[in-house]
Amino acid sequence: MKAFILAAGQGTRLRPLTDHAPKCLVPICGKPMLSIWLELCRRHRIDEVLINLHAHADQVRSFLERHDDEVKVTVSHETTLLGSAGTLAANRAWLGQDPQFWIFYADVLTNIDLDRMMSAHLRSGLIATLGLYRVPNPTQCGIAQVDENGVICEFHEKPASPVGNLAFSGVMIARSDLLNHVPSRLPVDMGKDILPALCGRMSAYEVT
Repeated sequence: MKAFILAAGQGTRLRPLTDHAPKCLVPICGKPMLSIWLELCRRHRIDEVLINLHAHADQVRSFLERHDDEVKVTVSHETTLLGSAGTLAANRAWLGQDPQFWIFYADVLTNIDLDRMMSAHLRSGLIATLGLYRVPNPTQCGIAQVDENGVICEFHEKPASPVGNLAFSGVMIARSDLLNHVPSRLPVDMGKDILPALCGRMSAYEVT
């Protein structure tokens, strides 16, 4: 199983922690976020990940040189940011023939049970499943509306007048044909350009 770990952002909301370090290496109880992600992947039999880099890329490369080899890591250095969806399209060949793949945002801290989320995704038969959680600040998040069947019927990125508080958690799984919906222009953002266009074809998986 393969996963993208999106780590190329500038981490502006974490400043000053990210003035001199990438957000994916910000420590939680002394452990870099990226280390926590690789452990989560290992526990759930995700054996290959692709990490996109931009800000402070050399620090991330140095960290990865010291990580164990249970999870194979491919690095994609973006001299110009492609956007969260642009990264997926640019690395389509890396996915090969895999029918499903994970997308993780590297600045998310979670202990989600990925096996249960995968099972829910396969049962749904839809193109993607988004991990959603309830937030106190919906104007700062991508907010989903979910119908009675657990299908995402609306998605709005940082809405000025949110109708709910179910936010995209930065954890999702998708079929490979999701990449057919990524436009060729760059940059392309998942929350702004892709998820709203797939409403009715994505399932919700609520997490705490």
